[in-house]
Amino acid sequence: MNFKRIFLRNKNNKIYYYIKAILRELVPGSLSQAQLKKHLNSAYYRKNAAYIDDRVNYYNKLERLEPLDQDAIEIGKYRVPERIRVYYFDSKEYLRFFNPQLRFSILPGDIIHVPLHPTLLKSRPIHGNNSNAVVLNLDKARHFNFLHDDVSFDKKIDMLVGRSGFGQVHRSRFYQLYYEHPLCNIKKANRSSDKDYLSIAEHLDYKFILALEGNDVATNLKWIMSSNSIAVMPMPKYETWFMEGRLIPDFHFICIKDDYSDLEEKLRYFMADDNAAKMIVKNAHEYIAQFKDKNIEDLIALKVLDKYFTHTIQPKLQ
Repeated sequence: MNFKRIFLRNKNNKIYYYIKAILRELVPGSLSQAQLKKHLNSAYYRKNAAYIDDRVNYYNKLERLEPLDQDAIEIGKYRVPERIRVYYFDSKEYLRFFNPQLRFSILPGDIIHVPLHPTLLKSRPIHGNNSNAVVLNLDKARHFNFLHDDVSFDKKIDMLVGRSGFGQVHRSRFYQLYYEHPLCNIKKANRSSDKDYLSIAEHLDYKFILALEGNDVATNLKWIMSSNSIAVMPMPKYETWFMEGRLIPDFHFICIKDDYSDLEEKLRYFMADDNAAKMIVKNAHEYIAQFKDKNIEDLIALKVLDKYFTHTIQPKLQ
């Protein structure tokens, strides 16, 4: 039985997420801090050291000691904010392992610039010097959504599907170009009350799913790549814990030009070559698999923070 599709509409369980987050808040910080060295130097780390270190250095590119912003927060004084609490819960899941006197900066929300000082955030630009933008897996209940697709690629509809408000300029341009195209099912609808709205399960009836970046990354990219459909998008400009900057065009997804002018050409090519299309699905599944080992994900997050604290100027700890 596909529990997630039937009961959760192919989304993560938010109630379970909040229960776990609140229970973590009840655990004394000293218990977590006592386990930090054990986690960082575990046999599990030694077994996977090359892979873990590679990802740690991808998320955290700090190479020398850097000053923090004057508004940096002490871990011990970090409190649940009134809004966007998920960024607090997702960061505190790992910050609780460190000395409460250590200081850090965090920017919640869709970040598309590089801060002046080392800062923890969900998203950053892929290109240029982004070393001050230190990535953690924030807002993960929404963004890190993987699913089980019951529909094989062969049984899907040979079209590109896409639903969005198409409010941003670049998304609006795509809609204007292709909303009546015979190879596309493109509609303005992003709420379940909209008559043209499609659920995630209904998107999965199609072989090709549009994954345009929004304010930062394309939120739907993770669940598309975990499905038996193929993401269609230009080269990403922003990245998260998913390491969008490491995705290979026409290997992990179907890559179209930034002006979308080659969409029809690309769709017709992969519609005609089933083997090439299925290879993209296979490659996408293999890319997704690396994020499914929670032990490794937790260890990488702890090491990203450990590197952050050793590469930022901190107060003398008592």
